Amino acid sequence: MNRGNAFIFTLAITGLFFILPLLSGADMKGKTKEEQKDGIPKFFIPKAPASENFPCSKCHNYKPADKSKRKLVLYHTDIVFKHAGEQQWCYDCHDGDKLRLQNGQLVGFEKSYYLCGQCHGTVFRDWKAGIHGKRTGMWNGEKLYRLCVSCHDPHQPRFKPLEPKQRPMKPQEIKLDRG
Repeated sequence: MNRGNAFIFTLAITGLFFILPLLSGADMKGKTKEEQKDGIPKFFIPKAPASENFPCSKCHNYKPADKSKRKLVLYHTDIVFKHAGEQQWCYDCHDGDKLRLQNGQLVGFEKSYYLCGQCHGTVFRDWKAGIHGKRTGMWNGEKLYRLCVSCHDPHQPRFKPLEPKQRPMKPQEIKLDRG
């Protein structure tokens, strides 16, 4: 192969590395065009809602929901609500078999990250970027993401607040033993 043909061959091979991801709908970082648009990952390992209470319509088609804020004594007594203290109530987030966003839009439980992200914006941003949460999969292929509820109980967060560590010592506070 002469130098001219070798150069063209090398150029063609190099071009494939740039063209193939575009043809497959992914950029060089492995994200599809759809992911680039909203930053939301597309492949989830969802945690299904509690089977005994879901779908809500299983019971609420026959018994209307009492939306008044109160202590639950007949049904759902196993739910201990310690998220956002006294500020929240069930129907701030739930509406039948869907979740209610602050703007009134309803989303399915598989899109619960939108609900969580309304109050936990910095964590939501970090989750979309792959910094917060668990993600598995191949470095160059499909990755599987966990939803917020895969690790956190939305009614009673699993992780207790962390105690701050003692601040680092300033250099002038360090005493050397020169004995």
